[in-house]
Amino acid sequence: MEKNPKIEQLIEAHLAFLDHEFSQDDTIENEFLYFYQWFRKQPLKQIWSFEAINALLQKQILNTPATDSLIQQIAEHIRFALVHPLNEMTQIEDIISVHTIDRIALYISSKSAHRQALIKRIVNNPAFSSMLTELIHHSIQDYIDNSVMNKKVPGVGRFMKMGKSVLESVTDSNLDDTVKHYLQKNIIKISQISEQVINQHFDDNKLYHFQANLWHKIKQVPLSSVKNYIEINDLTNTVAMGHDIWDNLRQTEYLKQQVHDGIYTWYCHNQDRSFDLIMQDISINESLVQNELSALLCPVIKHMISSEHLKQRARVYLEKFYYSEPALSILKS
Repeated sequence: MEKNPKIEQLIEAHLAFLDHEFSQDDTIENEFLYFYQWFRKQPLKQIWSFEAINALLQKQILNTPATDSLIQQIAEHIRFALVHPLNEMTQIEDIISVHTIDRIALYISSKSAHRQALIKRIVNNPAFSSMLTELIHHSIQDYIDNSVMNKKVPGVGRFMKMGKSVLESVTDSNLDDTVKHYLQKNIIKISQISEQVINQHFDDNKLYHFQANLWHKIKQVPLSSVKNYIEINDLTNTVAMGHDIWDNLRQTEYLKQQVHDGIYTWYCHNQDRSFDLIMQDISINESLVQNELSALLCPVIKHMISSEHLKQRARVYLEKFYYSEPALSILKS
């Protein structure tokens, strides 16, 4: 395309005008706010559809695996937080309010029905019954074999052995089998007693005071003590295992459907609401935009203008305009 000197002058003048206008601090800030004032009044359904939002999240969150670099960064940030020098000087009560702990304690201790139902499920589980049987059996066996009286009172050891022999001859089996048989036969009754004892030990009042006492024991423990329970040098493997769980979960039809239905429910609730109301739900309001976001984004826009990126992109469209048929017709006339 042949260059027209007059059109080139117009383009340069136009670019100089834009460069001057947008180099002014007020211009960028005002245009940013004007855009926000327009954007905040738009209903969600006028800008984005449910299908577009769902497709974006499905693609970027569920269909895109995390990179090795991201996994390493997560592990490094966790390690950095755990070894930070402030942990030595910061106690648990410095970052967790006692009022929050008290509310949690009151809430947990008040859930009697849920707690009792959970205890019932635990004590009636075959695994619990098996563990309880083994525990009682070993306790009885240990008492017979290592009785305190057996060690301190002369002749009692011989008496205990004699009693054991008599019991085995009467039952026609050894003591271990006899005890195990008794426990297995009566495990349901023992489990019921266990349930009663646990519920008595963890009633509302006792459970509340248990949590309160626990808080008083740990509230002045420094945060650095967390390192005692986490293998810092193994964080890369730990985070990788957590990622493996997520990597499998994100590919399941279950999670895809959950995300789809969750987005749909949210969209139906919000589609007629304006963006300023939606943004208020996540604490973004006009004051934040004016005082914080504009201060954050305006320097980026200013740098883009000063680097002549905007001028280069503007030239492309100005050339299209000035060399277009309508513009050429006006210039010729």
